[in-house]
Amino acid sequence: MVLRRLQSLLGRLYDLDVDYDVYDFLLTDRGARDELMPTDGRHAPEEELLLAESADGARVALYIDQAVLRRLEKADPLGALTERNLADYCTALEGVSHFLYSTWRLECDAPVSLLELETQAEVDKYAATVFLVADQQGGGYPGQVHARLFDRVGFDERLSPAQHERYRTAHRCAANFCKRLESKFVSRGRAQLEALVRELRKFYRLRSAAKLRYAGA
Repeated sequence: MVLRRLQSLLGRLYDLDVDYDVYDFLLTDRGARDELMPTDGRHAPEEELLLAESADGARVALYIDQAVLRRLEKADPLGALTERNLADYCTALEGVSHFLYSTWRLECDAPVSLLELETQAEVDKYAATVFLVADQQGGGYPGQVHARLFDRVGFDERLSPAQHERYRTAHRCAANFCKRLESKFVSRGRAQLEALVRELRKFYRLRSAAKLRYAGA
């Protein structure tokens, strides 16, 4: 169960106490997803968090395309993360990040903006990948992760102008923050892991505008 293991990875990294299981909120059928949120002719994403207010709080569903999950089951990134499964891994991790962060904030009765959600997801992809690759490579800080995740990227041309600006801003903020982490806590391939994790957890718990200011928006 790839998504549950990704949820566990992020939960341990950020020391979160969240009782929800991502699979209890998972939606994989595109038709069912379109019934909840019609595409109106736009391209349907492979991953999307669906949130709606309800009389007793909020309704949450995480859509991840079944094809993505099938490919990840065949090429498990938690066993070996490669260029072959990197894109699907990032899609799944982003979805789990959105789910975990939004449900954690809802439990805290705190609002969350779309820009904040996307910025945290970009940081989560970097942080999770660093620890995953370090473990798979037998130790040492994987210095190639920042360049691979933040330099070699593109944005879907089908995004609306507002979406494009939000994703670009989130990407820039996360890249700035993660580069500062490396500058401050990593030297010659060795990292001050406890201090680095404390900084990641501090960032995770910042709220909206404070998070973006801290990242250097």
